[in-house]
Amino acid sequence: MSSNLYVALSAQMAADKRLTTVANNIANMNTPGFRAEQVRFSELLSETAGDKTSYVSEGETFTALRPGPITQTGNPLDLAVEGEGWFAVRTDKGVGYTRDGRMQMTTEGALQNMSGLPMLDAGGAPLMVDPNGGALRVGTDGSLYQQGRVVGRVGVYTMGTGSTLTRYNGSTMMTDQPPALVQEFTRNKVLQGYSEGSNVDPVMEMTRLISLQRAFEQAANAVSQNEDMTTSAIRQLGPSS
Repeated sequence: MSSNLYVALSAQMAADKRLTTVANNIANMNTPGFRAEQVRFSELLSETAGDKTSYVSEGETFTALRPGPITQTGNPLDLAVEGEGWFAVRTDKGVGYTRDGRMQMTTEGALQNMSGLPMLDAGGAPLMVDPNGGALRVGTDGSLYQQGRVVGRVGVYTMGTGSTLTRYNGSTMMTDQPPALVQEFTRNKVLQGYSEGSNVDPVMEMTRLISLQRAFEQAANAVSQNEDMTTSAIRQLGPSS
């Protein structure tokens, strides 16, 4: 079978995978703390009958870590990190990390994210405050204050170099390497009354979507033309009736 068909199929599969990630990015362009997904492709070389043929790899998905826009909400339970830090939450699969610091307080005083997952403190335990202890103030180091007393501290973590992130849901990620607890808050600051938006660039993603749709169609046409040529060759070379 002609290598042209395999080249066209590899391009079609690569375009399909990229289309899936772009569509997911666009769907989450308004999801607070969402991190866009990108795909990294590489060239695969195959030598057949002395000729080198270039294919597109399946593609490796990775998370874009650039920050999203931070906007003021005025809600004292909304937190954002200025810097590279992440908040920690407890999931059914272990500790997850998110840039979405919007919280809600239960009647018992437990602080949870908007999905109902417990927010964790600097020691990895669920955050608890006094529901009747008055207004909650949060310092730039994540310290929680009620009536002038420190009642806890929000855990802020940074990902190590080479960490691989996988999506748990929405803006919550899992990591294959233990992150580091932020101890010094000059490069990473907790902002109270602010929320971070998605880092998806909608204009860029829509442009990519259009380009990828065209690339997919071109690859599909190449596959179809190759099949037509193969069918024609079989008819011409086959035994006559």
